[in-house]
Amino acid sequence: MVSLNQIKEPISEHIDVFEGKFRDSMKSSVPLLDTITRYIIKRKGKQMRPMFVFLSAGLCGIVNESTYRAASLIELLHTATLVHDDIVDDSNLRRGFFSLNALWKNKIAVLVGDYLLSRGLLLALEQDEFSLLKIVSTAVREMSEGELLQIEKARKLDIRENIYFEIIRKKTATLIASCCACGASSVDVSKEQVQTMWAFGELVGIAFQIKDDLFDYERNNATGKPNGTDIRDQKMTLPLIYLLNHSDFMEKRWIINTVKNHHNDAMRVSKLIDKVAERGGIAYAHEKMVEYRTKSLDILETFPDNKYRKSLEQLVLYTTERTT
Repeated sequence: MVSLNQIKEPISEHIDVFEGKFRDSMKSSVPLLDTITRYIIKRKGKQMRPMFVFLSAGLCGIVNESTYRAASLIELLHTATLVHDDIVDDSNLRRGFFSLNALWKNKIAVLVGDYLLSRGLLLALEQDEFSLLKIVSTAVREMSEGELLQIEKARKLDIRENIYFEIIRKKTATLIASCCACGASSVDVSKEQVQTMWAFGELVGIAFQIKDDLFDYERNNATGKPNGTDIRDQKMTLPLIYLLNHSDFMEKRWIINTVKNHHNDAMRVSKLIDKVAERGGIAYAHEKMVEYRTKSLDILETFPDNKYRKSLEQLVLYTTERTT
């Protein structure tokens, strides 16, 4: 599989410039805030969001200052949502690093999230980037709705397949969709083209989340056992929903009871995972992932064949073939 560094090659210079601009966008006159924002920058991930922004801009036009603002806006608002998510989830770790609430407690973490949100809004408003702000604000609204819908449905464990897709479309896919739409919008293309790039990103995001769900059923390299994390967290993902849809009444009761009341019983969870695999839940989820990936690649084929399109194609494949 092609590495992220190889995929990033056509935009590597833009990413380097962006990192400096993103750092500048978070600066403040409060020493504590600067200490915390430096910590945030230090624990950056794979930079897939900026990659989608810059590659989409390159696909549709020429990268410019507006593209850098688009990438910074998305990173600021997304980072704000992650900070708040860690507080809501009472999570002490993110990507192997301590979360802000673990190091500086909830009150400071909430205020930092609010600060990042305000910096993103001001970055857009000060430069009259109203179209970018509209795209990203829509994504943040949908992400919040997706989280709340998942919480609502998780209480009764009554998630059907159509509800599952609605949740992941809002929770995960809208962020990648906003990256692609913002990249296109930053190079001043038609509304139709921006909408096409949103649709592309949404399809990639759905495939990405299904791949994430499948990790839960794969063997852990250290233990040789499936992770089972989603089941322990009482999350209804596509492989499990498929099993429920193909079970009789008594088996459904056993599955629901396991997820609801015995999710910390390692033996019982392992048995449930085996059932999911034996009855075709994993194969079905993989098939769905490939279906969404293929649809996204079909959209890319409508664009001119250039280095940006090639890298976007490779990035789509990376999201669905990654091992972490």
